[in-house]
Amino acid sequence: MAKLDELLVDVATLVESGQSNQMSLTVVAGGTVITGRLAPEAVWRQRVSEVLADSDRLGEFSAVFTAPTRKDGLPTHLHFHLARILQGTVGIPETGGMYRVSIADVSAWTVGDFSYSDH
Repeated sequence: MAKLDELLVDVATLVESGQSNQMSLTVVAGGTVITGRLAPEAVWRQRVSEVLADSDRLGEFSAVFTAPTRKDGLPTHLHFHLARILQGTVGIPETGGMYRVSIADVSAWTVGDFSYSDH
């Protein structure tokens, strides 16, 4: 098992402890670039649950995301909201999505998010 990036774990721990969703981060995971803001897991789960609950087809999955989160150690995942997968000159989706990324899968990262401009 690869050793986790301690600095990235510290960032995730601070996001979790402060219940803040203002930390912008860009990561490379599995060759994919994801950029957006980090959210505490509980906040992220609640938002995903709300989106699913509003869906006629996916509402039954909403309860999975409202289950209590385990707090038995350091964070193992980053929880992005308002996030985009960068593909060429486009961010997908344009409005941002909700992504969960294993810290162990992050091969590179930087503070801040990327956006594109036509100028």
